[in-house]
Amino acid sequence: MPSPKYAVALLSLFLAGCINQPAQELLTSAVVAAPVTQIAGAHAIFITTTRGAAEDQKQVFAGDRSATLNYAMANVTVPLVHKSGQIEQRGRRDSADQAKFFTATNVTAYDTQPKFMQAINADIAARGERVMVFVHGYNTGFDSAVYRVTQVVHDSGYTGTPVLFSWASGGTTSGYVYDRESASVARDQLEVTLRMLAQSGARRIDIIAHSMGTWVTMETLRQLAITGDRDLGGKLGDVVLASPDIDVDVFKSQMRRYGKPTKPFVLLLSADDRALKLSGLLAGAGPRLGGYRDAADLARYGVQVIDLSTETGSDPFNHNKFADNPALIRLLGQRLREDDGFATDRDITDRIKLLQ
Repeated sequence: MPSPKYAVALLSLFLAGCINQPAQELLTSAVVAAPVTQIAGAHAIFITTTRGAAEDQKQVFAGDRSATLNYAMANVTVPLVHKSGQIEQRGRRDSADQAKFFTATNVTAYDTQPKFMQAINADIAARGERVMVFVHGYNTGFDSAVYRVTQVVHDSGYTGTPVLFSWASGGTTSGYVYDRESASVARDQLEVTLRMLAQSGARRIDIIAHSMGTWVTMETLRQLAITGDRDLGGKLGDVVLASPDIDVDVFKSQMRRYGKPTKPFVLLLSADDRALKLSGLLAGAGPRLGGYRDAADLARYGVQVIDLSTETGSDPFNHNKFADNPALIRLLGQRLREDDGFATDRDITDRIKLLQ
């Protein structure tokens, strides 16, 4: 069995560059504006975060933890040259060219929850009273989190109000343990976020969580169940757990406390997810939920398993298939626009092949 120190080093080596670029500036004073004919879309991303404010105002929020929940909204453009499943993210030496890269044109900060609620309620009313909450994973800088949710919204064709819940990931490959603790700290504030949205004008709240973000999400749903409000007053829609970095036994315990959901939670897994295999080494070789293929076992807890093992992703570690497989992200968007259940595992696979 590898030592924890060796496992951390191994995890860092393999994950370096595969999940996200190093944290960098989200804003710049020199945006190279592009004509509307060269922009594929413009998106308003509402943000609640447990990150502290960055010393460099262009980064907006850093990897440090905040004792309070912070609120913001980012306007992000997507270039016409964008390819579905990808994030055309500028490098440190690149100019913020709207014709080439995802570009945050401005960020509005809200110093109180009422001001944030006023802004988001207006957007919710204008967009069909639906909200999608996205919870990112390990090794994610604030800029990468904003761009990822923008890509998911854009490529899926989601028309409701997107909300990024950004917990205080350190945004470094060696920070797995720090990120795990930051995820623990964030549970209560994700609960605050979900309760706040339930009190808004939204009629339906969907959740998409990725990697370590699924652990934050499951812990928060468990807390809601303990208080007797597990479905947010009937407003909770789909819960999608993509490549979940959770111990299988821990997940079963969480589901036992939550209870069998009215609408099955959707688990997107892949047996070839190399990032989760390394996470399993770090955790003591216990199976991670994102690589656990016993669908019948999980079905007893009210979980629908979609096995993506035979599908391709664009990163070599197969950890981001939910977002970087163009056909799958389109199907995910279709699901979020509908009110019936997810298709079966076989139906999903067949539809992906038809769309490729």
